[in-house]
Amino acid sequence: MYIIEGNIGAGKTTFLQIIGQELPNVKIVDEPLDAWNNKKHGQSLLANFYQDTPRWAFTMEMFTLMCRVQEHIKEQKNIYQRVVMERSIYSGYYCFALNSYKQGFMDKLEWEIHKRWFNYLVKDSCKNPQGFIYLKTSAEVAYQRTQKRNREGEETIPLSYFQQIEDRLEKFLIKKRNLLPEHKNIPVLVIDCDQEFANNASRRKKMLQLVEDFFAQTKPIENKETFSSAEKTSFTNSSPLFCKTDKNN
Repeated sequence: MYIIEGNIGAGKTTFLQIIGQELPNVKIVDEPLDAWNNKKHGQSLLANFYQDTPRWAFTMEMFTLMCRVQEHIKEQKNIYQRVVMERSIYSGYYCFALNSYKQGFMDKLEWEIHKRWFNYLVKDSCKNPQGFIYLKTSAEVAYQRTQKRNREGEETIPLSYFQQIEDRLEKFLIKKRNLLPEHKNIPVLVIDCDQEFANNASRRKKMLQLVEDFFAQTKPIENKETFSSAEKTSFTNSSPLFCKTDKNN
């Protein structure tokens, strides 16, 4: 199992569709946006979260944790296809939920409840992915793309929130700060996605080649030397940049 990570508006859904169309024997799993966009009980949970974050942060993070754990457990049983998922329980915890706590949207008790559930579910039920594919964009580019696509519930998100999530993603996937020990050695492929790629055949081809090389070089975690992506993978490279993890980091 591989997981595509990135800021809101980074191009995750678009790239996931490209992977599904172009690479053989790959099952793509979209982020279950419909679950938190559901208006069964009035306004969607996602819209509530963006409009009144302190009120809805804990509810939102616990619900998304539940949805992502269910999806993870389901897909980790697939031994016949290579699974590529959009977002994960890991970014949900290390980026979005942690950010809500650090920004004061969740109090200490709420954060401790969320943290205990994450630790319990991840350690007992969820196998580590074989790697993360990080679509790296600046907060400004992600914000502009989100404004342009005009997806319901996102129109009120301020630039500052994109900047906060960018910082959390960098600490999670690049610097690997404050991670559980079992998550520090998961390989990460970083792809620069500041430039548009959806309608650029040459760029798409290069991105797909990076992903195929990453698939080829990553084995089950327990049998493979670990890699980090402290250096940014650019489109000028013919293959991904992998650096052996510094044991002191």
